[in-house]
Amino acid sequence: MRLRTLTLAAASGAALLAAGVLPANASGNPTPASTREGSVSAADLLAKVQSCSQISSGKYKTDDETSATIPVCGKNGAVFWKADMDIDCDGQRTTNCNEDRDPWYQDDTAFHQSDGKPLKAESLPYVVVPSSSSIWNYSSAGIKGGGVVAVIYNNKVEYAVVGDTGPTKIIGEASYATAKALGIDPDPATGGADSGVTYILFKNSKVSPIESHSAAVSLGDQLAKQFLQNN
Repeated sequence: MRLRTLTLAAASGAALLAAGVLPANASGNPTPASTREGSVSAADLLAKVQSCSQISSGKYKTDDETSATIPVCGKNGAVFWKADMDIDCDGQRTTNCNEDRDPWYQDDTAFHQSDGKPLKAESLPYVVVPSSSSIWNYSSAGIKGGGVVAVIYNNKVEYAVVGDTGPTKIIGEASYATAKALGIDPDPATGGADSGVTYILFKNSKVSPIESHSAAVSLGDQLAKQFLQNN
């Protein structure tokens, strides 16, 4: 839930080269770039989102200083966009997500755990959606807190939940844990990816409890298979 005023630095060449050996999940086990969560491949999902039927009234910026070029697109059972990835470290304070590490840190998230506490960005893969505006209203499109998102980058699929809301005119942000799982530098101040990230949000889905990543993977795999069949 931040309004960024600085452009994030591009991921370093070393980070990009290391993408094939960085962990594909929070367990930290080294895995190849082709690793995916669930049984649906990145290539199969990406094949279904080659063209965009724009459902947003306008387009979004990826950062404050950029032009508005990113539409929200509609598909059967899902919405999607292709953008960058800024790092959200909001929610519960942890070793890597706190005021000292993140210049934009906030101690809350729009959606909360089953115990009422904010989400934990360092360990829970979640995605940030733009706050509702005249450009697009996520809730009217069937997207809700805890909804499942397939995040695709560098031939990897990571399942996340809708966990936070962001600025009304900016799109392309996910939690520290999401970035780390995809081999993207998760540093909230200097990390992120400049482009190449696809976010597929499954309509009317909800993970329960929201903080269960295994539940997100299980439901996400099921919805991804349906998405392939219906598009």
